[in-house]
Amino acid sequence: MAERPEDLNLPNAVITRIIKEALPDGVNVSKEARRAISQAASVFVLYATSCANNFAMKAKRKTLNAGDVLAAMEEMEFERFLEPLKEALEVYKKEQRGKKEVSEQKRKEKEKKSREDEDEEEERMEDDPEGENEAEEEEVEN
Repeated sequence: MAERPEDLNLPNAVITRIIKEALPDGVNVSKEARRAISQAASVFVLYATSCANNFAMKAKRKTLNAGDVLAAMEEMEFERFLEPLKEALEVYKKEQRGKKEVSEQKRKEKEKKSREDEDEEEERMEDDPEGENEAEEEEVEN
């Protein structure tokens, strides 16, 4: 757990970026207001986490999952955020699947190249088995 209450706050840069994206151009937010928003956001995250943790505990799990968070949002009476949250979750899952497919493809290509390199090396060894011995004999002579 956090040692100090400030450790639980979200990073100021993140809060500032979110505020700027949410407001129209030309609207300024004081440092005091940004701090209040940051603290409110931190409290919200902690409350949502606590509620989601209750659902995980009821299911005898130690890991929170997206379903726990969705249920917590409903319990906290934030139903209007459920659809946007579900949509964002789907987008995230698609991105993760895409990344997984790309990394799997890269792994397969790497394995294929490795096998091809091994095959080439075996072919060279089969074509010139004595060449290797001659090179060893020259090294011994020197």
